[in-house]
Amino acid sequence: MADQKQQTSTLPPGQISTRRVYDGKIVNLDVDTVRFPDGSVGELEMVRHPGASAVVPFLSAPTGDDPQLLLIKQYRYAADGFIYEVPAGRLDAGEDPADCARRELREETGCTAERVEYLSTIYTTPGFTDEKIHLFMAVGLTNGDAKREKDEFLEVETMTLSRALELIERGEIRDGKTVVALLFAAGFRAGR
Repeated sequence: MADQKQQTSTLPPGQISTRRVYDGKIVNLDVDTVRFPDGSVGELEMVRHPGASAVVPFLSAPTGDDPQLLLIKQYRYAADGFIYEVPAGRLDAGEDPADCARRELREETGCTAERVEYLSTIYTTPGFTDEKIHLFMAVGLTNGDAKREKDEFLEVETMTLSRALELIERGEIRDGKTVVALLFAAGFRAGR
């Protein structure tokens, strides 16, 4: 047995096989057989997600004094109520993440952006899902009509960046992608 472990430890870690156990509208669930870095093998349940984009929409120049931005306050069953979020949504098959950010901005707020800038890409919960969210910021907004999905219950709110940061600090903004996107925009893009 020790020889087998030593022999398999020279192989790279990764997936050996996968078995689909659930096909859903938003996510799928697989049970993967995985080789770990020490050569051992085990099974992991993996939630498969096509990925998403999220966007921080700035109403005023992000480099100005305390810029204004849009957030949505959306009902989320899993969060047991309404929470603040940046506009976001799933990638369509083959869709470019920046195009997804533009689409979600338009659908959820009615706004179109003159420019969408890439911020970062994050894994939401890499312990059990492969979901990645591509983060952007949008500038040069023009108002239009929102085209929300029938299961989206949200209000668009305008606030300053400093107010949004206060809400993060007080624990009133708890959505992970929103916290990261706002802190990234504030730390690396705004006020410069």
